[in-house]
Amino acid sequence: MTDTTPHADERANRNDRKDKKKSEAKQIGKALRKAEHGMEILEKRHDDDIEHRLERADASSKLLSSVWNEPPAQLLRFHPGDRLTDVDGGATPGFPGNKAQGERFIAISSGEIARYQQLLYANGTKGSPRRMLIVLQGMDASGKGGIVRHVFSQTDPMGIHYHGFGAPTTEEQAHDYLWRVRRELPKPGWISLFDRSHYEDIVMPHIYGTFPEAVWRARYDQVNEFEHELVDSGCTIIKIFLVITKDKQKEHFLTRLSDPTKHWKFDVSDLDARARWDEYMDAWQEVFEKTSTPEAPWYLIPADNRWYSRAVVSELLRTSLRDMGLSWPPLNCDADAMRRRLDEE
Repeated sequence: MTDTTPHADERANRNDRKDKKKSEAKQIGKALRKAEHGMEILEKRHDDDIEHRLERADASSKLLSSVWNEPPAQLLRFHPGDRLTDVDGGATPGFPGNKAQGERFIAISSGEIARYQQLLYANGTKGSPRRMLIVLQGMDASGKGGIVRHVFSQTDPMGIHYHGFGAPTTEEQAHDYLWRVRRELPKPGWISLFDRSHYEDIVMPHIYGTFPEAVWRARYDQVNEFEHELVDSGCTIIKIFLVITKDKQKEHFLTRLSDPTKHWKFDVSDLDARARWDEYMDAWQEVFEKTSTPEAPWYLIPADNRWYSRAVVSELLRTSLRDMGLSWPPLNCDADAMRRRLDEE
């Protein structure tokens, strides 16, 4: 006799979910192996013409992207009506795999990012204006520094510029608030990463009243114009807000207080900001509503699971570099003539 009790239905649903997860994990593993194999071929074979090699790299990158149920660029992009407080910091939307698979994804993706970054840098040396700015924002302990270390683990330091923005110095206060930002912008062919950014110059006075409301509100339009000019001049902008839950932040703070090697990461001001959590959420909500534009959108990324947020940033970065459609700059001299000169030495 078939068991038709509610408990039987619940067991059947659990089994269905387990089977689905197993199937998804198997598919992810297969896609990761194929992408990794594609990268190995690219590293070993140098006899293909440039276009063929670029096609292979593109195919490998797209295969790596196939592990996502939905592209993060679509799934996590801020849209009108979205609420920051509705984002579940502990969720892993779009990625059906586990932590181990997520970390493997990051490792493979980092290798491909390194290749695209080298391609971007090479074009910059030959006069291309293409470059990239990545803005990392989030509450304290949301994992901004860890993203930089993991996502860029295989890139060449030449071509990567990292800058953390703190409270303005006396020199910086003597200039327009964008002055210090412009000094850190990427050069042609470079990628700049901002740990905090010009958006602090809107959020902080919004919360603490350090400037009249008319002053900081005017900065929304100023920032939009600033970023529009950057994009028009060849700069790709990726703006990321790492969404951590208050409970997870507390967990990280307690770890920092307990571990002497992490004491340097903790500051009393971290708890002052935490006490005004809701005010920060409201201020950032307005930032997203006012400054998430088609050319420079915001992405709200759950960050309780750091492997997940790193995987998302890796995917956004790699696909943005790939979509630039760059090719290797040609040799600007006669290769045969150069070989003869070398043979004559």
